[in-house]
Amino acid sequence: MKKILVSGGDGKFAKQLVKSNAKYELYTVSKQEMDVTDLASVMVTIEKYKPDYFIHTAAYTRPLSKHEDQPDKSILNNIIGTSNVTIACIKHDVKLVYISTDHVYKGDTGDYAEDSEVLPSNNYGWSKLGGECAVTMYDNSLIFRASMCEEPFPHSKAVKDAMKSLIYQADAAIIVLSLLDQKGIINLGGPPQTIHDFVKAKKPEVGEIYLKDIDDVYMPTDTTLDITKMRGLLGDE
Repeated sequence: MKKILVSGGDGKFAKQLVKSNAKYELYTVSKQEMDVTDLASVMVTIEKYKPDYFIHTAAYTRPLSKHEDQPDKSILNNIIGTSNVTIACIKHDVKLVYISTDHVYKGDTGDYAEDSEVLPSNNYGWSKLGGECAVTMYDNSLIFRASMCEEPFPHSKAVKDAMKSLIYQADAAIIVLSLLDQKGIINLGGPPQTIHDFVKAKKPEVGEIYLKDIDDVYMPTDTTLDITKMRGLLGDE
C-alpha cells in the first residue's frame, strides 16, 4: 500500500482527506511535528514516514486580511515553507501535490483555464503563487488551483456580487485523492455561481454582503474556473 504524508494535519482539509481515504496509508502531521518553515524539520519527517506522496495543505490562510497586515508571515509560511517542502521532496524523490488557490488568477473576467495568465489581486494570491513557483520547478509534482470552502459555511453572510467555482472540501478531497498520479496544474472546483448562491443551497438562512462592504482586503469579482481538464481526468466528459 502506498503512503501519503499530509502537512497541515490540524487543518480542516487534511481531516477531509483522512475521511475520504480508502486506498492509501495516510499520515497527517501538525505544525508541532513538522514545521514547514524549517527545512531540517521537513527532511526529518519525510525520512521518518517515507511517503510516496506528499500532499502539502499547510498554509497561512484566512482571514485574507492577515496577508495584507502581516506579509512577512505570509512569505515565511506560504512561499518559503512551500519551497522547503519542494526541496525535501526533490531530495527524497517524493511526489509532491500542492493545494494552491483560484486567487492566483486576476479575478476580473473569470472562466480561467490552467494556462490563463496568473496575476493575483491580493497578497494571499501572491503568496500561493510564490509557492507554485517552487513546485513547478520539480517535475514530479501536481498543483491544484482549488476553489473550495468548509461545510458548514462558517459565516452568517456570503458575498452576493462575487463569482467563484466553489466546491466543498469533502468533495475536493475525493478529487485530490483520485488524481494523485497526474502532473502539472489542474483547476479544482465546481460550476460558476455567486458565493451567496453556492452557500444558500445548503444554508438557506445565510445573509447577503457585497464587495463594497469589505474594506480590509481586495476581493476579486470573478475567479470562476474552466474545469474541463478536471472533469475529463475524472471521466465526467
